Amino acid sequence: MSATIIDGKAFAADIRGRVAEQVATLKEAHGITPGLAVVLVGADPASEVYVRSKGRMTVEVGMESFEHRLSEDTSEADLMALVNKLNADPKVHGILVQLPLPKHMNSDAVINAIDPAKDVDGFHISNVGLLGTGQKAMVPCTPLGCLMMLRDHLGDMSGKEAVVIGRSNIVGKPMAHLLLGESCTVSIAHSRTKDIADVVRRADIVVAAVGRPKMVKGDWIKPGATVIDVGINRVEAQGGKTRLVGDVDFDAAKEVAGAITPVPGGVGPMTIACLLANTLTAACRANGLPEPEGLTV
Repeated sequence: MSATIIDGKAFAADIRGRVAEQVATLKEAHGITPGLAVVLVGADPASEVYVRSKGRMTVEVGMESFEHRLSEDTSEADLMALVNKLNADPKVHGILVQLPLPKHMNSDAVINAIDPAKDVDGFHISNVGLLGTGQKAMVPCTPLGCLMMLRDHLGDMSGKEAVVIGRSNIVGKPMAHLLLGESCTVSIAHSRTKDIADVVRRADIVVAAVGRPKMVKGDWIKPGATVIDVGINRVEAQGGKTRLVGDVDFDAAKEVAGAITPVPGGVGPMTIACLLANTLTAACRANGLPEPEGLTV
């Protein structure tokens, strides 16, 4: 029997709808409009598309969108000055500096210059530390989206064995911390893990975030396991075209797994939805209001 397909596109639309409802309530009851500032340095094509999508969806849910586009040769000092200005702006509740930055800039220094309370990407070292120690933090958007889908599909995850494939600071490590917070038994597998297929076969939950197309084979999956595929890899297709595939061999894995996310249409749409949710959360925290239910950890 084929796995249940977890529709990330529909789930993300539901999250955006819930965010829009709570933004409208914030405006009506408290006169507060959450604001998201996005900073783009240079003209990376993929980043351009992503920033446009963020701006459009920010406005669609009723938030204010502040977009700052800087030239490729902008100095790091000038970028830092802009970040400091946004930190001090009460209309801005969330700040996102789009990565990658030009090579002459220190990305870590720039991210750590953002006010942690406005760090809606969840990359600031303070938020990393808070998440790692189980305290209230701004949670990185992609792992947050994965957690939301897992909670929706599985409910209580206590005692389940989870394997996260990939140890990046953006997805792998925070995902492991979130699963620990759900009382899962968590392993992180990576390129140097011995007998990685056997490690993955133990898992009730598999989160693949390694950036290698179709690395996870169908026979790596425990029957009935829930598989969250974070990978977005562009590979050659017939006729010289390209197509997107995940880190999991979807066609093989769906015949074994209990549930699985597709690529595209799985985790991807959740990232911007969770960015909006984080901005709403930041606005509520900044004003001493209850956090939005079901939209944060």
